[in-house]
Amino acid sequence: MHGQPLPPYFRIDPDTALAELGTPTDTQGFAVIAEACARGRSDLASRGLREDGARRLRPFSTWEITRYLIPVAPAHFRRVLRANPDLPQGRSETEGGAKWFTLDEVLRLRAHFGAEGSKSKPYLPYRPEGLPAKMVAVANFKGGVGKTSTVAHLAMSAALDGYKVLVLDLDSQGSMTSIFGGRVADEWQSVYPLIARHYAEHLEAENTHRASRGETALPLDDTLTEALGISAGDLVQSTHWPNIDLIGAQLNLYWAEFQIPVWRMAARGWKLWDALTEVLERDGLLDAYDLVFIDTPPALGYLTINGLAAADILLVPMGASFLEFDSTGRFFDMLHTTFASIEEGENTAARALGRDETAFQWDAVRTIVTRYDGAQQGELAALMQAYLGPVMSPHRQDFTALIGQAGEQVQGIYEADYRDFNRETYARGRETFDETYAAFKKLLMGIWRREELEARDSRDAQAAQ
Repeated sequence: MHGQPLPPYFRIDPDTALAELGTPTDTQGFAVIAEACARGRSDLASRGLREDGARRLRPFSTWEITRYLIPVAPAHFRRVLRANPDLPQGRSETEGGAKWFTLDEVLRLRAHFGAEGSKSKPYLPYRPEGLPAKMVAVANFKGGVGKTSTVAHLAMSAALDGYKVLVLDLDSQGSMTSIFGGRVADEWQSVYPLIARHYAEHLEAENTHRASRGETALPLDDTLTEALGISAGDLVQSTHWPNIDLIGAQLNLYWAEFQIPVWRMAARGWKLWDALTEVLERDGLLDAYDLVFIDTPPALGYLTINGLAAADILLVPMGASFLEFDSTGRFFDMLHTTFASIEEGENTAARALGRDETAFQWDAVRTIVTRYDGAQQGELAALMQAYLGPVMSPHRQDFTALIGQAGEQVQGIYEADYRDFNRETYARGRETFDETYAAFKKLLMGIWRREELEARDSRDAQAAQ
């Protein structure tokens, strides 16, 4: 150690440490810190806001549209616009410069190409008629795995692809709500009243049976009575994306984790895990949208159980590390224990009463490696793939500098303007996200196609009878 500087932890003076320490923090201190964070969030979010305080979505250039959104040659795209002056013509920011279009205009242009263009090209996204929206939950009880960013990127990808998307934020931290510029005053603007309404409707049905038996009715308090007057559509907010809507969240939503078990104890017959699915279906939201993305809390609580039970597709993001692989395995073990316990409890009574048994099923379950560094994590990712097989998506979402820069601007990757980088950097940066969406879309299309063929076979069988 002669002549070598000492490590910094050997050179700490107690009096200097005391002088820098500050006073102890009391309960009110948390409020001061929270208020400072709120000011900071507002400052950061304002960088993507209009003067009226609303988020705005950037325009898209002819280059972007013809490369990423509508599969036509730029020259043909311009010819079509000249031949159809009633179509959006775009705006140039400089004399003779590139034309720029809003996403609303892009959607109108895609509809025109879908109706008038070559039938051999996929101008419109695949969506079988007569089938409800697919619900996609993204979950893992380990934080920091890219859960919320995965939901945001997939929702934005699907919107750019032409799908109509609803995003459900079940996480009381409200990060997804912030990404889409949502404003949620309290829990009554979140999914909370929908779950409360489902419980209240159960009590009303139970009271009908009690009345027929001459028994005393179960009481409905003011909260439940108010919830009966709220529909899912009342809670939907428009976002700065023309084809993405939001049911948001904020801190008070966490109250549901305390209230739901109280309701469940009071009415054991209430199937709380069906609440989200049944309310969204009854209120017509599964017919109004193509995709419903559900961002869940990083814990297996009652809200997460509702989101997972509602989902047709479950995506589980994880990093390519031993600890995250281990944690994800424990997450699946907990899912098995939780849903097997629900099935066992329900089916014991169902068998005794001769009723249909409960059986949870998901169209597809996939893990997705996020924040992937091929140079450092290739061997471990290959090992994880060997054990998980087809459950692990073959595409691994790389970490790119573009992610960090977009995050600094409180934007999704597709909201970043390529002029802030350059075309080549932007094209390389978004490749990994395009591949992630392609893997998801392949999954989605396979599921829809399977159901489409099953429906056709069922109709043929009925016609033959």
